[in-house]
Amino acid sequence: MWSNNTAAPFLLIGFLGSEAIHHWISIPFFFIYLSILLGNGTLLFLIWNDHSLHEPMYYFLAVLAGTDLGMTLTTMPTVLGVLLLNQREIAQGACFTQSYFIHTLAIIESGILLAMAYDRFIAIRSPLRYNSILTNSRVIKIGLGVMLRGFVSIMPPILPLYWFPYCHSHVLSHAFCLHQDVMKLACADITFNRLYPVVLVALTIFLDALIILFSYILILKTVMGIASGEERAKALNTCVSHMSCVLVFYITVIGLTFIHRFGKHAPHVVHITMSYVYFLFPPFMNPIIYSIKTKQIQRSIIHLFSGHGRA
Repeated sequence: MWSNNTAAPFLLIGFLGSEAIHHWISIPFFFIYLSILLGNGTLLFLIWNDHSLHEPMYYFLAVLAGTDLGMTLTTMPTVLGVLLLNQREIAQGACFTQSYFIHTLAIIESGILLAMAYDRFIAIRSPLRYNSILTNSRVIKIGLGVMLRGFVSIMPPILPLYWFPYCHSHVLSHAFCLHQDVMKLACADITFNRLYPVVLVALTIFLDALIILFSYILILKTVMGIASGEERAKALNTCVSHMSCVLVFYITVIGLTFIHRFGKHAPHVVHITMSYVYFLFPPFMNPIIYSIKTKQIQRSIIHLFSGHGRA
């Protein structure tokens, strides 16, 4: 017999045992969130405003920045709500919706990193055909395909959450809703919800990582065939920003996966900290990496702040 508690709100958790200093913990979080909004917002503005950045590589970068902004805006309200205001309750519908966007945006991020690898592959393997292969319409199709894959593939495990009865404890493990966290609270057969994400991650994030690795092996092979050392360095230099973002994203994904799978006995604070690293580190680092490593974006930033806006 299920209790009438089935539609009661879920309870979010901050840093267990550190509730007394939650308001202090919220200060670095607030500044990190602000940096992410400013960094990715500036990238989007520059790419929109500067005609020299109207190239496939930067269009993909704009989608990456938009995805990072989306992830931040999805998690920020509940995280700061818990840490600053001790606002722990979240309605079930809001929780499932937040979970849907968190997982969707993670798959979009992986897909856009794959699209950026394809862009670098074409730029180095077929530089003379680059503009004829990566036309604006093809870039739009790739971008829409990446987004569609994310939005559609996450629906099957999220939709059942809306009609599952919840009679267990309504306490979640984080200050935001994750599918794997919510499904455990259901008093129903969750076999599909357990298996589907494993298959999905293998066919999206894991497969994307393998294709990116393979594309870089081919890129290196091409670069090594270039006679001039200076040309080799120049070609590789165009990939450094993307390679750095790929490493930041996949290392945090692998770290979080390992903690979930093998860190059963690790302190709760390790799980919590690792999940925040996963959600905050890539969106925080991506604009920094591209600002430091990409000359066109550096020039655009200088133009913006010196008051010489470009048409």
